[in-house]
Amino acid sequence: MIIEIIKFFVYSILIVLISKYILVKALRNLAENLKLKPRFIGNIAGVATSIPELLTVTVSSFRGLVGTSLYNIISSNVINFIQYIISLIINKNYTKIKNKGIIIQNILVILTIIFPIILLSLENSFNIILVITLVILYFVFSFISKKSHEKYLKDQEDEGNKSEEDINKKTNNRKTYIYVLYILVSGILLYFVGNELGDVLENLSIIFDIAEFVLGILLGAITSIPELITFFEAQRHYTKDKYNNDKSLLGVVEATNNLLTSNMLNLFIIQSIGILIYII
Repeated sequence: MIIEIIKFFVYSILIVLISKYILVKALRNLAENLKLKPRFIGNIAGVATSIPELLTVTVSSFRGLVGTSLYNIISSNVINFIQYIISLIINKNYTKIKNKGIIIQNILVILTIIFPIILLSLENSFNIILVITLVILYFVFSFISKKSHEKYLKDQEDEGNKSEEDINKKTNNRKTYIYVLYILVSGILLYFVGNELGDVLENLSIIFDIAEFVLGILLGAITSIPELITFFEAQRHYTKDKYNNDKSLLGVVEATNNLLTSNMLNLFIIQSIGILIYII
């Protein structure tokens, strides 16, 4: 029992270290090398930080614990949103969410929390039609997010992202490949550590007779750690430029897209994979 508890803390700390010192740094360096805009950086971060959820949902579904996978998605999406709000408050960027584009994206985020709760009542009716519906909703949400960004945020993002140094800076293809490799390595490491953590949590649930929904919430809390780190890093990266211009909106744009992309992938794509596995 003591060994399992120690493993739990060790694997949790490893997830934090991998996320902070490999994944986040590689994402930031890749973005700067390719001169990517905050929205795209956030989208990439959202994909990368959803890897732990992909693992835990897949493993849970293979073991027939589809309820655990749903609770995992719900808790991950809820915790992601709470972490996002906390990061805005601590970085004093809460006023930036008044932007209509940010408001629309946060409404979509809230829907990614409500939908999986509804899915719990349909747990005994999982079928291929539900999977198709989830995938369609993913594209609908993506379309709405893109259009709201273009209408309410694109001009501010373009203006805030202007810099003679960035414009004149040449892309180093060799560095691009290296940074992409780092991101892939961090994903693989998160996969294996997450797999071990999933086994530990399952063992602890048996030892302490933990209910399935509690196990799902624990998994959600652990797999949301990478998002917490990327939310804070995004906002701390964009403060003021050398001309003392406020660029904090760019950090909020990046963090918001990270949040929305992660929650959308969790609910619409990763949960669909889990349901397919469960059905098969």
